[in-house]
Order: sequence, then C-alpha cells, then structure tokens
Amino acid sequence: MCGMHHLLTRNGQMKKLILYLSITFMADIGFANLYNSVVDTTSWISDVPASILVFRQYYQHVNPGNFFRIFSPLNQILALVSVVVFWKTSSKVRLLLIIAFLLAVSGDILTFAYFYPRNDLLMSLPIRGNTGRLTDILRQWRAMNWVRTILILAGLAFLFGGLDRICGRTQRLAEK
Repeated sequence: MCGMHHLLTRNGQMKKLILYLSITFMADIGFANLYNSVVDTTSWISDVPASILVFRQYYQHVNPGNFFRIFSPLNQILALVSVVVFWKTSSKVRLLLIIAFLLAVSGDILTFAYFYPRNDLLMSLPIRGNTGRLTDILRQWRAMNWVRTILILAGLAFLFGGLDRICGRTQRLAEK
C-alpha cells in the first residue's frame, strides 16, 4: 500500500480512488479489445460468407459498440480527472497520466475514424459478389484492432507508471 499518511486523508483517498478506477476502466477496455482480437475476429473470418451472416444475426440488436460507447468515455473522463487531481504531484506523474489520457483518446479516435465505417460495411454491404471485399475488411479490422489494443494497454501501463510514482512519493513522505 502507498504511504499511509497520504492515504489516510480523505483527499488522498479520493484521489487514489479516481486513479484506481481509471486503471480499472482502462484495463476493461484493453482486455475487451484483446478478446475481440483473439476470439471474435477469428470467428468472423473463419467461414466467409456464412460467418458474415452469423455476424449480422448475432449483432442485429446489440453489439460491442454498446459496451464501448458507455465505458470508453468513462475511461477517458477518469484518465483526465486523474491528470487533474495529480497535476501538482510531480512533472513525471503529470506526464505519465497525460500520456495515458492521450492514448485513451487515440483509441477512440481510431474507433470513430476507422472501425465505425468498416462496421457499417460489414453490416450492410451485400454479401453476394463481395465475399473477397468482406474478407479483406475483416482482416484489416483484425489488424487495426491489435493497434487499438496496444494503444489502450500502453495507456494502462502509463497509468500504472503514474501510480508507481505516486506510491513511491507518498511512501517517502510517510517515512519523513
């Protein structure tokens, strides 16, 4: 546990809770993306065009976007609030948390710019005569999802780096 004096103050507890929540949400987003890359995309590409039909039926009423549209903005808000509440801790902590926030935002920019248009094509492009194109879209989707996953998991690593710096600093303060 980090420095006890700092943690025992109400302000210190709240600040740490925000950072822990930010870490939790970033991990949730990262590992949900990892699941998409390892499990979902393998299934989607397995037997085009039949897998596209199953994909469309399965995601007819709900899709992973329903999860990400809620938790990705919360992830970004918590990362930003972490930057704000730990702003004065040190320049190194500030930098680590800013980078984590920017990586979270980058993941969402990639989602809007790259994935949403391809998701629309996967759901609406006629299957007949487009099997090759749909397969290419799925392969590209899978490759870029690894990029998005790496961005988010890198953000998680920067959050942990910030936490480690904060814990080390509060430990030193408690020992004085």
